[in-house]
Amino acid sequence: MTYYTVSFYLFAAIILLSAYFVVTTKNVIYAAFNLLLTFFGVAGFYALLGADFIAIVQLIVYVGGILILLLFGVMLTNKITDTEIKTGAFQVLPASIIVGMFSGVLIASMTNNRWIVSANTPVAADTLRTIGNILMNQYILIFEVLGVLLLIALIGAASIARK
Repeated sequence: MTYYTVSFYLFAAIILLSAYFVVTTKNVIYAAFNLLLTFFGVAGFYALLGADFIAIVQLIVYVGGILILLLFGVMLTNKITDTEIKTGAFQVLPASIIVGMFSGVLIASMTNNRWIVSANTPVAADTLRTIGNILMNQYILIFEVLGVLLLIALIGAASIARK
């Protein structure tokens, strides 16, 4: 069994278990944290496939943006009063192991090591540079219009939140 196969099954198990707990848990905060694990697993799949840019965008957009916004929105509402947030030293070891394994797979995939990518998986030579050239040459107008649209949405959200 190769490292690629073990990594694939590991990420598949993480995604399936955390997605199951997202659907079945009654606490919204716990569901959001399980959704975080699901997003990390999907990013791991992208890293295994050699799509380093999409894996990083998955982490930045979904984990860094949407999920953190969801968690702050849920935690700042007054409707949740019976939730206890516990921290303990017993969770440090499993978290360290999972973060270490995920980081190793992601770094190995991004540096195009051959031990993590099977023979059938194409490895992109320079994905980020190619995507940047395409965005700044062929699709510059769409890129700029989307930037202005996101700015308008941010201003609208700030004005609604202020009221």
